[in-house]
Amino acid sequence: MTTGKDIELRFARADEADAVRRLAELDSAPELTGQVVIAVLNGEPVAGLSLLDERVVADPFVSTTEAIALLRLRAAQLSGGTSRRNARQVLRLRSGSALKSPKALAGRR
Repeated sequence: MTTGKDIELRFARADEADAVRRLAELDSAPELTGQVVIAVLNGEPVAGLSLLDERVVADPFVSTTEAIALLRLRAAQLSGGTSRRNARQVLRLRSGSALKSPKALAGRR
């Protein structure tokens, strides 16, 4: 579970191609193509999402449920396909989550 830890979402840099490829290998999935957004936990990429086809790869040895949900939300924002209501639903991943509401997020700043 990633609750309580800081997850950084950002575009994968060119020097991170090997890390993204490694995630695909760990996930037994084809490499991601196109521009990739990654979730970084404790300095390590743990999941990636291709903006080209919205495929996701993730480290199976790390609980990435929340990271993947955030990646999907970010991809939807980048494509203009999300609303505030949908964003709130994604943030309420499960009861007891540190990311259960926008107010909880505001209090963590």
